[in-house]
Amino acid sequence: MNSYDVIIIGSGPGGYVAAIRCAQLGMKTAIIEKYATLGGTCLNVGCIPSKALLDSSEHFNNAKHTFGEHGIELKDLKANLKQMIQRKNDVVSQTCAGVKFLMDKNKIDVHIGLGSFIDKNNLKVTAADGKETNIQGKNIIIATGSKPNYFPGMEPDKKRIITSTEALDLNEIPKKMLVIGGGVIGLELGSVYGRLGSEIEVIENSPSILS
Repeated sequence: MNSYDVIIIGSGPGGYVAAIRCAQLGMKTAIIEKYATLGGTCLNVGCIPSKALLDSSEHFNNAKHTFGEHGIELKDLKANLKQMIQRKNDVVSQTCAGVKFLMDKNKIDVHIGLGSFIDKNNLKVTAADGKETNIQGKNIIIATGSKPNYFPGMEPDKKRIITSTEALDLNEIPKKMLVIGGGVIGLELGSVYGRLGSEIEVIENSPSILS
């Protein structure tokens, strides 16, 4: 059984930064990630891909509304959503590869699979194929991140009712989109599709957005 000074569950910004710092301080360190790629929600289906689409949609918006002021005329301007999604995927791949490089550079062991506690110091890692590996750690850091929330009766069917994850990979620009939640990811994706031509409405339970 592999034994470590520190084991981190989750490889998002909280997890991989903690792992790097522990390794720099001389601790034998491992990280557990249930998905095939490192980086967690932020790098894979959150901050990074959302910002990539924001960037692409801003270029389109500028070409449509402000280029004329600079004497730049574009005829038959249209948004190629497929290419925007591909660029977003490339950005995500490059960023996740960077995290993998940092793990290798700092000699951090990466265990791909679902981590669960056997007891306070022993963990079981279950891979996608069902293979189980037990590892031991003197210290455990839980950095499992977040996932989209939803209301009873409005469970995502990934067709008409989707989460932010599916909104990052749409096949076409919707005519109308209702965004439930005026937080960062909701407003970012609402801005993306609003710039591309969707009619956007936002519902937020709090007195103000981004609260």
